[in-house]
Amino acid sequence: MMEARTSAVSGWTSERFRQNIGRLIVIILVTLGALVAIFPLWWMFNSSLKTRFTVIRFPPELIPVRSHWENYPEALTFMPFNIFFRNTFFYATVAVIGELFSSSLVAFGFARLRARYSNILFILVLSTMMLPYQVTMIPQYIMFSLLKWIDSYRPLLLPKFFGSAYLIFLLRQFYLGIPREMDEAAKIDGCSYLRLWWYITLPLSKSALVAVIIFSFMWHWNDYLGPLIYLNKETLLTVSIGLSWFTAAYGGTPWHLLMAASLVFTLPPLILFFFSQRYFIQGIVISGVKG
Repeated sequence: MMEARTSAVSGWTSERFRQNIGRLIVIILVTLGALVAIFPLWWMFNSSLKTRFTVIRFPPELIPVRSHWENYPEALTFMPFNIFFRNTFFYATVAVIGELFSSSLVAFGFARLRARYSNILFILVLSTMMLPYQVTMIPQYIMFSLLKWIDSYRPLLLPKFFGSAYLIFLLRQFYLGIPREMDEAAKIDGCSYLRLWWYITLPLSKSALVAVIIFSFMWHWNDYLGPLIYLNKETLLTVSIGLSWFTAAYGGTPWHLLMAASLVFTLPPLILFFFSQRYFIQGIVISGVKG
Protein backbone atom coordinates (compact mmCIF):
# COMPACT_ATOMS: atom_id res chain seq x y z
CA MET A 1 0.00 0.00 0.00
CA MET A 2 2.78 2.40 0.87
CA GLU A 3 4.60 1.52 -2.37
CA ALA A 4 1.47 2.39 -4.41
CA ARG A 5 1.15 5.75 -2.65
CA THR A 6 4.84 6.45 -3.19
CA SER A 7 4.62 5.67 -6.91
CA ALA A 8 1.50 7.88 -7.26
CA VAL A 9 3.22 10.80 -5.53
CA SER A 10 6.34 10.36 -7.63
CA GLY A 11 4.19 10.28 -10.76
CA TRP A 12 2.57 13.62 -9.85
CA THR A 13 5.92 15.23 -9.14
CA SER A 14 7.85 13.74 -12.07
CA GLU A 15 9.55 15.91 -14.67
CA ARG A 16 7.48 14.42 -17.49
CA PHE A 17 4.23 15.24 -15.70
CA ARG A 18 5.31 18.87 -15.19
CA GLN A 19 6.23 19.14 -18.87
CA ASN A 20 2.83 17.79 -19.91
CA ILE A 21 1.08 20.28 -17.63
CA GLY A 22 3.18 23.10 -19.11
CA ARG A 23 2.27 22.04 -22.66
CA LEU A 24 -1.40 21.86 -21.72
CA ILE A 25 -1.34 25.37 -20.27
CA VAL A 26 0.41 26.70 -23.38
CA ILE A 27 -2.15 25.01 -25.65
CA ILE A 28 -5.03 26.49 -23.66
CA LEU A 29 -3.52 30.00 -23.74
CA VAL A 30 -2.77 29.78 -27.48
CA THR A 31 -6.31 28.53 -28.16
CA LEU A 32 -7.82 31.40 -26.18
CA GLY A 33 -5.60 33.88 -28.01
CA ALA A 34 -6.63 32.42 -31.38
CA LEU A 35 -10.30 32.70 -30.46
CA VAL A 36 -9.83 36.33 -29.42
CA ALA A 37 -8.08 37.07 -32.73
CA ILE A 38 -10.68 35.26 -34.84
CA PHE A 39 -13.73 36.70 -33.06
CA PRO A 40 -13.72 40.10 -34.88
CA LEU A 41 -13.61 38.33 -38.25
CA TRP A 42 -16.42 36.04 -37.21
CA TRP A 43 -18.45 39.05 -36.01
CA MET A 44 -17.92 40.80 -39.35
CA PHE A 45 -18.94 37.69 -41.30
CA ASN A 46 -21.95 37.12 -39.05
CA SER A 47 -23.10 40.73 -39.35
CA SER A 48 -22.64 40.73 -43.14
CA LEU A 49 -25.31 38.01 -43.46
CA LYS A 50 -28.01 39.90 -41.55
CA THR A 51 -30.49 42.56 -42.58
CA ARG A 52 -30.27 46.23 -41.72
CA PHE A 53 -32.64 45.72 -38.78
CA THR A 54 -31.45 42.38 -37.37
CA VAL A 55 -27.81 43.50 -37.34
CA ILE A 56 -28.57 46.07 -34.63
CA ARG A 57 -30.90 43.83 -32.64
CA PHE A 58 -30.03 43.22 -28.99
CA PRO A 59 -29.20 40.66 -27.81
CA PRO A 60 -27.35 39.90 -31.04
CA GLU A 61 -27.78 36.66 -32.95
CA LEU A 62 -24.57 34.63 -32.87
CA ILE A 63 -25.79 32.73 -35.91
CA PRO A 64 -28.31 34.44 -38.22
CA VAL A 65 -31.58 32.59 -38.72
CA ARG A 66 -31.42 33.34 -42.44
CA SER A 67 -28.24 34.15 -44.32
CA HIS A 68 -28.53 37.09 -46.71
CA TRP A 69 -25.72 36.46 -49.19
CA GLU A 70 -27.17 39.14 -51.45
CA ASN A 71 -25.58 41.71 -49.13
CA TYR A 72 -22.21 41.11 -50.78
CA PRO A 73 -23.13 42.01 -54.39
CA GLU A 74 -25.28 44.86 -53.11
CA ALA A 75 -22.41 46.29 -51.05
CA LEU A 76 -19.82 45.92 -53.81
CA THR A 77 -22.00 47.34 -56.57
CA PHE A 78 -23.55 50.24 -54.67
CA MET A 79 -20.34 52.19 -55.27
CA PRO A 80 -17.54 51.63 -57.83
CA PHE A 81 -15.57 49.32 -55.58
CA ASN A 82 -13.88 47.75 -58.60
CA ILE A 83 -12.16 51.09 -59.19
CA PHE A 84 -11.43 51.52 -55.48
CA PHE A 85 -9.85 48.06 -55.24
CA ARG A 86 -7.73 48.71 -58.32
CA ASN A 87 -6.54 52.05 -56.93
CA THR A 88 -5.79 50.54 -53.51
CA PHE A 89 -3.83 47.67 -55.03
CA PHE A 90 -1.84 50.07 -57.21
CA TYR A 91 -1.09 52.38 -54.28
CA ALA A 92 -0.06 49.55 -51.92
CA THR A 93 2.05 47.75 -54.53
CA VAL A 94 4.05 50.78 -55.67
CA ALA A 95 4.53 51.89 -52.04
CA VAL A 96 5.85 48.42 -51.14
CA ILE A 97 8.30 48.50 -54.06
CA GLY A 98 9.54 51.97 -53.09
CA GLU A 99 9.99 51.21 -49.40
CA LEU A 100 11.53 47.79 -50.05
CA PHE A 101 14.15 49.19 -52.43
CA SER A 102 15.06 52.33 -50.49
CA SER A 103 14.90 50.89 -46.96
CA SER A 104 17.01 47.85 -47.85
CA LEU A 105 19.66 50.02 -49.50
CA VAL A 106 19.85 52.52 -46.63
CA ALA A 107 19.88 49.71 -44.05
CA PHE A 108 22.77 48.08 -45.93
CA GLY A 109 24.74 51.31 -45.69
CA PHE A 110 24.17 51.60 -41.94
CA ALA A 111 25.00 47.93 -41.32
CA ARG A 112 28.00 47.41 -43.63
CA LEU A 113 29.70 50.71 -44.40
CA ARG A 114 32.17 52.15 -41.90
CA ALA A 115 31.90 55.92 -41.76
CA ARG A 116 32.39 58.62 -39.15
CA TYR A 117 29.23 59.60 -37.28
CA SER A 118 27.24 56.78 -38.92
CA ASN A 119 25.72 55.85 -35.55
CA ILE A 120 24.65 59.45 -35.00
CA LEU A 121 23.01 59.50 -38.43
CA PHE A 122 21.23 56.25 -37.61
CA ILE A 123 19.91 57.75 -34.37
CA LEU A 124 18.66 60.77 -36.32
CA VAL A 125 16.82 58.44 -38.69
CA LEU A 126 15.21 56.63 -35.78
CA SER A 127 14.28 59.92 -34.13
CA THR A 128 11.92 60.65 -37.03
CA MET A 129 9.72 57.86 -35.68
CA MET A 130 9.01 60.02 -32.64
CA LEU A 131 7.35 62.72 -34.75
CA PRO A 132 3.60 62.11 -35.09
CA TYR A 133 2.24 62.39 -38.61
CA GLN A 134 -0.05 65.20 -37.43
CA VAL A 135 3.04 67.39 -36.84
CA THR A 136 4.32 67.13 -40.42
CA MET A 137 0.96 66.80 -42.14
CA ILE A 138 0.27 70.52 -42.70
CA PRO A 139 3.81 71.46 -43.87
CA GLN A 140 3.82 68.51 -46.27
CA TYR A 141 0.42 69.47 -47.63
CA ILE A 142 1.56 73.06 -48.22
CA MET A 143 4.70 71.85 -49.98
CA PHE A 144 2.83 69.44 -52.25
CA SER A 145 0.18 72.07 -52.89
CA LEU A 146 2.84 74.52 -54.10
CA LEU A 147 4.15 71.79 -56.38
CA LYS A 148 0.57 71.29 -57.68
CA TRP A 149 0.66 67.60 -56.78
CA ILE A 150 -2.68 67.58 -54.97
CA ASP A 151 -5.26 65.14 -56.36
CA SER A 152 -2.61 62.75 -57.61
CA TYR A 153 -0.66 59.79 -56.23
CA ARG A 154 2.68 61.62 -56.24
CA PRO A 155 2.41 62.95 -52.64
CA LEU A 156 1.57 59.44 -51.49
CA LEU A 157 4.13 57.46 -53.49
CA LEU A 158 7.26 59.55 -54.01
CA PRO A 159 8.12 59.79 -50.27
CA LYS A 160 8.10 55.99 -50.10
CA PHE A 161 11.20 55.87 -52.32
CA PHE A 162 13.18 57.64 -49.58
CA GLY A 163 12.87 54.89 -47.00
CA SER A 164 10.96 54.21 -43.79
CA ALA A 165 12.70 54.60 -40.43
CA TYR A 166 11.12 51.50 -38.91
CA LEU A 167 11.84 49.30 -41.93
CA ILE A 168 15.41 50.59 -42.08
CA PHE A 169 15.87 49.64 -38.43
CA LEU A 170 14.34 46.19 -39.02
CA LEU A 171 16.57 45.40 -42.00
CA ARG A 172 19.70 46.84 -40.39
CA GLN A 173 19.28 44.51 -37.43
CA PHE A 174 19.02 41.57 -39.81
CA TYR A 175 22.03 42.62 -41.90
CA LEU A 176 24.17 42.82 -38.76
CA GLY A 177 23.68 39.08 -38.32
CA ILE A 178 25.20 38.23 -41.72
CA PRO A 179 28.89 37.29 -41.30
CA ARG A 180 31.27 39.99 -42.52
CA GLU A 181 33.59 37.32 -43.90
CA MET A 182 31.27 37.03 -46.88
CA ASP A 183 31.76 40.73 -47.59
CA GLU A 184 35.54 40.39 -47.43
CA ALA A 185 35.50 37.40 -49.78
CA ALA A 186 33.31 39.27 -52.26
CA LYS A 187 35.57 42.35 -52.13
CA ILE A 188 38.62 40.20 -52.89
CA ASP A 189 36.82 39.02 -56.04
CA GLY A 190 36.28 42.65 -57.06
CA CYS A 191 32.67 43.02 -55.95
CA SER A 192 31.49 46.60 -55.41
CA TYR A 193 29.21 47.63 -52.57
CA LEU A 194 26.16 47.79 -54.84
CA ARG A 195 26.86 44.33 -56.23
CA LEU A 196 27.48 43.11 -52.69
CA TRP A 197 24.09 44.44 -51.65
CA TRP A 198 22.26 43.07 -54.69
CA TYR A 199 23.87 39.66 -55.19
CA ILE A 200 24.81 38.62 -51.65
CA THR A 201 22.97 40.55 -48.94
CA LEU A 202 19.48 40.58 -50.48
CA PRO A 203 19.38 36.84 -51.33
CA LEU A 204 20.41 36.05 -47.75
CA SER A 205 17.68 38.30 -46.33
CA LYS A 206 14.54 36.77 -47.85
CA SER A 207 12.77 36.29 -44.52
CA ALA A 208 13.41 39.89 -43.44
CA LEU A 209 12.36 41.20 -46.86
CA VAL A 210 9.11 39.23 -46.65
CA ALA A 211 8.43 40.80 -43.25
CA VAL A 212 9.04 44.24 -44.76
CA ILE A 213 6.68 43.48 -47.65
CA ILE A 214 3.90 42.38 -45.30
CA PHE A 215 4.31 45.36 -42.98
CA SER A 216 4.39 47.86 -45.84
CA PHE A 217 1.51 46.29 -47.73
CA MET A 218 -0.77 46.24 -44.69
CA TRP A 219 0.07 49.83 -43.75
CA HIS A 220 -0.74 51.19 -47.18
CA TRP A 221 -3.65 48.87 -47.92
CA ASN A 222 -5.39 50.20 -44.80
CA ASP A 223 -4.19 53.79 -45.18
CA TYR A 224 -7.07 56.21 -44.74
CA LEU A 225 -5.61 59.58 -43.79
CA GLY A 226 -3.19 59.93 -46.71
CA PRO A 227 -5.74 59.34 -49.50
CA LEU A 228 -8.28 61.44 -47.61
CA ILE A 229 -5.93 64.44 -47.60
CA TYR A 230 -4.48 64.30 -51.11
CA LEU A 231 -7.14 62.62 -53.29
CA ASN A 232 -10.38 64.25 -54.40
CA LYS A 233 -11.43 62.63 -57.69
CA GLU A 234 -13.65 59.59 -57.38
CA THR A 235 -11.55 57.72 -59.95
CA LEU A 236 -8.49 57.99 -57.64
CA LEU A 237 -10.03 57.07 -54.29
CA THR A 238 -9.12 53.93 -52.35
CA VAL A 239 -11.33 51.38 -50.62
CA SER A 240 -10.77 52.88 -47.17
CA ILE A 241 -12.37 56.12 -48.40
CA GLY A 242 -15.15 54.26 -50.18
CA LEU A 243 -16.15 52.44 -47.00
CA SER A 244 -16.74 55.74 -45.25
CA TRP A 245 -19.28 56.69 -47.92
CA PHE A 246 -21.84 54.17 -46.72
CA THR A 247 -22.91 56.41 -43.86
CA ALA A 248 -23.34 59.50 -46.06
CA ALA A 249 -25.20 57.58 -48.76
CA TYR A 250 -27.71 55.89 -46.44
CA GLY A 251 -28.17 58.70 -43.92
CA GLY A 252 -27.09 56.19 -41.30
CA THR A 253 -24.61 53.35 -41.12
CA PRO A 254 -25.85 50.19 -42.94
CA TRP A 255 -23.78 47.86 -40.81
CA HIS A 256 -24.65 44.73 -42.79
CA LEU A 257 -23.34 46.22 -46.06
CA LEU A 258 -20.38 47.88 -44.37
CA MET A 259 -19.34 44.57 -42.78
CA ALA A 260 -19.70 42.75 -46.12
CA ALA A 261 -17.50 45.24 -47.97
CA SER A 262 -15.00 45.42 -45.09
CA LEU A 263 -14.67 41.63 -44.98
CA VAL A 264 -13.86 41.51 -48.69
CA PHE A 265 -11.45 44.39 -48.15
CA THR A 266 -9.51 42.44 -45.50
CA LEU A 267 -9.00 39.33 -47.68
CA PRO A 268 -5.84 40.41 -49.62
CA PRO A 269 -3.74 41.11 -46.47
CA LEU A 270 -4.98 37.88 -44.89
CA ILE A 271 -4.10 35.86 -47.99
CA LEU A 272 -0.67 37.50 -48.19
CA PHE A 273 0.07 36.75 -44.53
CA PHE A 274 -1.26 33.17 -44.80
CA PHE A 275 1.11 32.22 -47.61
CA SER A 276 4.16 34.01 -46.16
CA GLN A 277 3.72 33.64 -42.40
CA ARG A 278 6.71 31.30 -42.03
CA TYR A 279 9.12 33.82 -43.56
CA PHE A 280 7.42 36.68 -41.72
CA ILE A 281 7.83 35.11 -38.27
CA GLN A 282 11.40 34.07 -39.04
CA GLY A 283 12.31 37.57 -40.21
CA ILE A 284 10.79 39.22 -37.14
CA VAL A 285 12.47 36.82 -34.70
CA ILE A 286 15.93 37.04 -36.29
CA SER A 287 15.74 40.82 -36.74
CA GLY A 288 14.80 41.20 -33.09
CA VAL A 289 17.73 39.22 -31.68
CA LYS A 290 20.54 40.20 -34.04
CA GLY A 291 22.78 43.20 -33.55
